[in-house]
Amino acid sequence: VEPVESGGGLVQAGGSLRVSCKASRAITSFFNGNNWGWFRQPPGKQRELVASITNARSTNYADSVKGRFTISRDSARKMVYLEMNSLKPEDTAVYYCNTLEQTLNWGQGTQVTVSS
Repeated sequence: VEPVESGGGLVQAGGSLRVSCKASRAITSFFNGNNWGWFRQPPGKQRELVASITNARSTNYADSVKGRFTISRDSARKMVYLEMNSLKPEDTAVYYCNTLEQTLNWGQGTQVTVSS
């Protein structure tokens, strides 16, 4: 089982994007029972956690995105979203979702490119 990410693209600095993660192949109890995270891997760098949401919808953000990104989840659809505003060139990366503990296989990710 691996998530399917979508919604990336090319955007100018200061713009917005919403990326989505579909975990439809996960059983509902697995989705609801886990904390989920959005991760990103910039070119030539390690993958890093940028946002997380618990099954109680408590959220946490990396300092670099705090105040600009918002993570949310839809249990009925087994979807996790990341709303990204005021994008910066340094946000350029492939974005992935997974359980916070990274228990699923990694998906293909979705490319986000922010031009200056």
